[in-house]
Amino acid sequence: MINIVRRSVAPVIAASLALALGACGQGSATKSDDAPSSGGKTTIRYMNFSANGGHEKDLDAIKAAFEKANPDVTVQIETTPYDNYFTKLQTAVAGGTAGDAFELNYENFVTYASNGSLAELKNVEASKYKPSLLEAFSADGKQYGLPESFSNVVLFYNKDLFKTAGVAEPTAEWTWKDEQAAAAKLTNASTKVWGDYQPISFFEFYKALGQSGGEFLSADKKTATFNSDAGRAAAEFLVSKAGKTMPTEADGAGTPDFDSKLFKSGKLAMWHTGIWMFSGMADAPFNWDIAVEPGNTKKASAMFTNGAVVSATSKHQAAAQKWITFLTSSDEMAQKRLETSWELPPVADEAKLASYLGAGKPANRQAVFDSLDATVLPPVIERQQEMQDAVGKELSSAAAGRKTVAAALADAEKAVNALLK
Repeated sequence: MINIVRRSVAPVIAASLALALGACGQGSATKSDDAPSSGGKTTIRYMNFSANGGHEKDLDAIKAAFEKANPDVTVQIETTPYDNYFTKLQTAVAGGTAGDAFELNYENFVTYASNGSLAELKNVEASKYKPSLLEAFSADGKQYGLPESFSNVVLFYNKDLFKTAGVAEPTAEWTWKDEQAAAAKLTNASTKVWGDYQPISFFEFYKALGQSGGEFLSADKKTATFNSDAGRAAAEFLVSKAGKTMPTEADGAGTPDFDSKLFKSGKLAMWHTGIWMFSGMADAPFNWDIAVEPGNTKKASAMFTNGAVVSATSKHQAAAQKWITFLTSSDEMAQKRLETSWELPPVADEAKLASYLGAGKPANRQAVFDSLDATVLPPVIERQQEMQDAVGKELSSAAAGRKTVAAALADAEKAVNALLK
């Protein structure tokens, strides 16, 4: 089972960490003391969370391949469960005991990159990586991390329901209007089939906002900017489906596994969800496939990614960069991840992904990689969870008819601006 990046956001680092590191300048991976630690070898420490829970041996295998190719470097791996990792890392960075290299999800990368904790990476071979993934780990025109793995959201659809209803299947050229028109034709009250399901949530809103050409925050990240024409279009797109072409909260929407059970039972024609659901749908008793999600004025797919970085305080930055480069771009890494279903590798060379593309349902796995051509990353602020909750609450109110979309967005913007102060 592919257990990719979690859709829930890990705790973003507290403001106290930024203060603790205020005197720490951004490091450079070309200006480090890489004298051998002992016995003619340089030893580096790598802290991570994603190998925990079943992939420890897989990470060890990648390490062994790296050390064979780089006999002058030894890697010490420290794996911590996801739930405890970011607290441990925060303490280690503040106390100067962090590993030479460590793993970050995108949300925490944004904070670490801005407070001087990371070494700038030099001479990165950009051609090895999918451009949108590599760009996610850059800041102010500089590269501070390398993409390690990714997942994204696509449009699942029940081919049998489309065929029965005589509706053309989704294509990569579909827009919201195409999706809405198809959903209306596929919704059938007598057979209790719904045409569409897309969670009315913070995550779906910022993506739909991007698909309408809008921005969630101002360029300086000090003001919410989603209460706009693009924002209202995005919110209307989401909430207008409820009770018409997709189930409401009263129907059970939003309860655990509701959407997956509905799709697998053959009662849902289209479903916006992540590629981590492939294995769970493998035995669905009907034909299904995926497509790149429709856009409005533009394409924008939700992307979730983990990356590897080098500590600004490491005395072995060059060796650490060599390790994270191997960890994120080597053939050995790509093969190991694919054969063990351990997240998807970020490599640009699709020839290395042949085993994944031909692994069975869904047939159009190419859509997973085509979705990376136009992506949108989650907005990140210090009080992340509060922001997500505030936006989700207001969207739910609009979907339930307790507020207009305009009022809900205005209230959400007010709440987010208060969190930004």
